[in-house]
Amino acid sequence: QVQLVESGGGLVQPGGSLRLSCAASGFTFSSYAMSWVRQAPGKGLEWLSDINNDGDKTYYADSVKGRFTISRDNAKNTVHLQMNSLEPEDPADYYCAKHAPPTSPLQYDYWGRGTHVIVSS
Repeated sequence: QVQLVESGGGLVQPGGSLRLSCAASGFTFSSYAMSWVRQAPGKGLEWLSDINNDGDKTYYADSVKGRFTISRDNAKNTVHLQMNSLEPEDPADYYCAKHAPPTSPLQYDYWGRGTHVIVSS
């Protein structure tokens, strides 16, 4: 059974940092790319970042490029999102997502439940 469990969300001051984690199980973690996606209150899903299966290729949305860093530890089946210089636009529910196999019509086939990030002074 595939499981993705996010953690690390919480309250942070503007300009502060948080490190989100996503613990994966139930599949061959090192074979799949992973992503972070967020959803602000009343808004749709916003893609943030991708990392390929072995961690040597990363991609970022313009809104977080230079501030957020995605990484993975395949030995621990974990994906991280280091978030620095958090801004008022960043509060949201943050989700990790597993990329689907190439035979699937979906980009993502599994999602975590999300972890909430609050930016407040």
